[in-house]
Amino acid sequence: MDMIDNIGMEIKLDWIRIRKLFIIGLIGGCMTFVGDWLLGYGVCDESLTGLEKKLSQYLVLSDGKLFWSAFLGLIGISLEGLCYFGVYRLIANGSRRHAHIFRSGVFGYMLFAACGVHVPCLSSVFFYKHMMLENPDTAYDMTVKFGAYFLLPAMILFLVFFFVMSGAQISAFAKGMTPYPKWCWIFSLPVGMAATMLLKFTGNHAVTNGLTAAWISIGNIWMFGGLLLTMKYAKNGGIRNEIR
Repeated sequence: MDMIDNIGMEIKLDWIRIRKLFIIGLIGGCMTFVGDWLLGYGVCDESLTGLEKKLSQYLVLSDGKLFWSAFLGLIGISLEGLCYFGVYRLIANGSRRHAHIFRSGVFGYMLFAACGVHVPCLSSVFFYKHMMLENPDTAYDMTVKFGAYFLLPAMILFLVFFFVMSGAQISAFAKGMTPYPKWCWIFSLPVGMAATMLLKFTGNHAVTNGLTAAWISIGNIWMFGGLLLTMKYAKNGGIRNEIR
């Protein structure tokens, strides 16, 4: 009889199911990327500084683009979160402790990433754009207040769960607690995100801004795509029988 963990998942790896989860997660990452690209593609007003400079590039966006950016992200991020359970299955195969920590991070990601951070972020942009049309003197201050009340709390919680999830994944892979080679820890969200943010040093360009706005979705594409491409090495390495 196959061993079952405490949320009803078989410990024995089902590679076909894991592959399907990674493919769906990759599709979700691509959907979110399109939404982020719609938001981020453009240039900032160089006469401004700080957050106000960043917000300036959104003033030319149509309401339709803001809607599609929010909607694609809502669906795509939800798919990504569900498909992290493919990674959970890999980790549970070698370390229940790491798997349980990772799973806790996934639950938090699913709770806060889409409806807590992404959509409220687009709501803040929508709010700023229309406040600038109605009352430009108070638009920035009111948008900062709006974000502090309705976006920042969820963003902080999201980051806590994000670091828990990512830390558990990187640790499990790097310590050889999955069927993948240890070096496959590089196929994690922080690595893809960090590499994308290096583009910030290239300056204020529409393509650069579009890509860096999509840094989390690129991280997901990097992770799911990399784990799919290297799955053959994991299969050839065999399946661990001992659960730590």
